[in-house]
Amino acid sequence: MTERYAVFGNPISHSKSPKIHAMFAKETAQSITYEAILAPVDEFEASFKDFVVANGRGANVTVPFKEQAFALCDELSEQAKLAGAVNTLSVLANGKIRGDNTDGLGIVADLQRNLGSLQGLDVLLVGAGGAARGCILPLLNAGIAKLTIVNRTQVKAETLANLFAPFGNVDVLPIEHSGQSYDLIINSTSSSLTGDVPNISTNSITPQTVCYDMMYGKQPTAFNLWATAQGARQTIDGLGMLVGQAAESFNIWRKVKPNVEPVLTQLRAEL
Repeated sequence: MTERYAVFGNPISHSKSPKIHAMFAKETAQSITYEAILAPVDEFEASFKDFVVANGRGANVTVPFKEQAFALCDELSEQAKLAGAVNTLSVLANGKIRGDNTDGLGIVADLQRNLGSLQGLDVLLVGAGGAARGCILPLLNAGIAKLTIVNRTQVKAETLANLFAPFGNVDVLPIEHSGQSYDLIINSTSSSLTGDVPNISTNSITPQTVCYDMMYGKQPTAFNLWATAQGARQTIDGLGMLVGQAAESFNIWRKVKPNVEPVLTQLRAEL
C-alpha cells in the first residue's frame, strides 16, 4: 500500500503543501500520497490517529494544531522541545510518534541560499511568538554572532532570551530602540498581513542590511517595502522558508533531500 502523508490544519484549503510534496516526490522518485486534512479544532488527536490507522506515516501540522501536535508526541527533537511546537510528525516503526519542528531550518536554509554563510552576522529578530521561537536555535547553530530580540511586549522577548541563552549570544532591547544597526533583520510578526510595519527604528537599517519577512505574497510585503524605502541592501520574503521547511520534513520522512529551486520557481510564478 502506498504510504500516506498529509498536512493538518483548520483552515487548510489554502495550503500549498500538497503541491510542494507532490513535486518533491516526483523529483526524488518516491511513491507516496500527500493530502490536506481539515481537522476539527477540538479533535486533532482523533483525526491524526484515524489517519495513522489508514496507513498514515507522517504529517505536517499548521495553525492551530502545532501545540496539540507537541503534546501528542512520544519523542521530540531538541528543536521541537525548544520551539514548544511541532510542525512535523513521524510514525516510527515501533508505532511511537516523533515530533520535529522544521520551520527554523527552513528559514536558515533560505537565508543561506540567498546570502551564503550566516557566520558572524548581527541579527535583529522582530517578534517573540511561535514563529520567532521556532527559528532561534537554527539561527544560533548557523553561527550568527548575536541575536537581538525586540517585541511589542518586552517581557515575552525576555522569556525567549532566557530560554535560548545557553545556546548563544541572545539579547533583548525595547522595540523602538534607535542606537544600533544590523546585518540582518527578520520580521517574524504577521504585521504584513494587515499592511502594517513593526515599530522599529529606521536607524536599524543601513545600506548593508538585509531584511527578511516570514510573510509572502504576489507583491512585496509591507515590511519589505518599508525596508527598501529605508535603503536596505536586499529584501527577501518567506516563500522560500515555506518550501525549505517542507524539504526538511520530506527528508525526515523519506531520507532524501529534494531540490527546492524548481518548486520555489513554480510557486513564485503562480502567486
